[in-house]
Amino acid sequence: MAQVPQVRVGIMNEPMIEFELNGVYRVNGEKVTGNQVARCVDGKVEWNGKRYSELLFEPINVDTDSFTLENVTIGVSFHWKRKENQTFRGALKLIVENDKVTTINILSIEEYLLSVISSEMSATASLELLKAHAVISRSWLLAQIKKENIEAATDPGLHQEFETSNEDEEIKWWDRDDHVNFDVCADDHCQRYQGITRASTEAVRQAIEATWGQVLMYGGELCDARFSKSCGGVYEQFENCWQDDHHPYLVARRDDDDEMNFPDLTREDIAADWILSSPHAHCNTTDKEVLSQVLNDYDQETTDFYRWRVEYTQEELSHIIRERTGDDYGRIIDLEPVARGTSGRLYKLRIVGEKKTKTIGKELTIRYALSPTCLYSSAFIVEKINENDEPYPEKFVLRGAGWGHGVGLCQIGAAVMGAKGYDYHQILLHYFIDAQIKSIY
Repeated sequence: MAQVPQVRVGIMNEPMIEFELNGVYRVNGEKVTGNQVARCVDGKVEWNGKRYSELLFEPINVDTDSFTLENVTIGVSFHWKRKENQTFRGALKLIVENDKVTTINILSIEEYLLSVISSEMSATASLELLKAHAVISRSWLLAQIKKENIEAATDPGLHQEFETSNEDEEIKWWDRDDHVNFDVCADDHCQRYQGITRASTEAVRQAIEATWGQVLMYGGELCDARFSKSCGGVYEQFENCWQDDHHPYLVARRDDDDEMNFPDLTREDIAADWILSSPHAHCNTTDKEVLSQVLNDYDQETTDFYRWRVEYTQEELSHIIRERTGDDYGRIIDLEPVARGTSGRLYKLRIVGEKKTKTIGKELTIRYALSPTCLYSSAFIVEKINENDEPYPEKFVLRGAGWGHGVGLCQIGAAVMGAKGYDYHQILLHYFIDAQIKSIY
């Protein structure tokens, strides 16, 4: 049987790191334990009065030893952003990036998945949903590591984000490719990973064991198995959120038993009707029991995920856009849809201001630009309000659909399917079209 691969997870990047070794660790041939402090000094990691290019703390007992990092930021750029202390198994590596200390957790993929499943959703979710998430999280991670190895072999500097950037248009997408010294980060940018801070349940362990080494494949290749909280009723296609690669298993379908019954949401008039209505879909649910099984405590602060509304005054919107994009548009005249994807999500939006006009994209760029944190999604329509006949709109109301990018598995929809009795094979193949589930170790 093939050996279980390891993963390097970037946790935090700060000028000073405070951490506690809960057990005995070996570093530079010495055994250490207890409270520790590391900081960046002159481009080196300073620890115990000495400076190092990097440090590796390895647990003596991998089954019981752990380390706790203080003040880890979670929910980066999201509406529920906060700090918390987090505890992890495995080894701890410290390096310097951008004049700060980066902490990297090194551990086996299956141990990593125990946390991801409990961090991305509640560990009390149905067993079949937990199995489904174990498979997609494993698939996504291994696909990213494989892609990273290929890119490193062909072009070590290949970490593209921009497609176009000029005065009139800036189209940018984010992926995990900006991580150079580790495989994935620990936040929503990649997959939520919060170590053993999120208490894992026996059901999570059963899900990992039942799907041990199982991945999604298509055409003999690992699937880039994406997921988000709520698609809003119809799935988005991969290329409308990231690079222009078409994946036949990540295409438009309705999040419903009648999968092919979905409208053409790339059309503006149809998208508007869809977003302003509340059509039937698996993820269109208010079932608190199901939602509590899917959403962790901070996620449950979001209750209007399927259809939502945000309102800004002229002053608020122009300030937000200036702060978030770095461009001064002056007063905002209009937000014009340019291109929508299959779920109705905008991947190109034209911002029209009194000082300048510019088209931005893709979906996450739009979500960042129009919120102090991050809009739930880019599937929205714009209502302009001018009650006093001013030369510019006094208010902008965004009415939207879904939560996240909408590509691949819809977590809330999958939770509803699990509650209805679907098994994990049925759940996975509902979201990943014509894929296959295979064991690779």
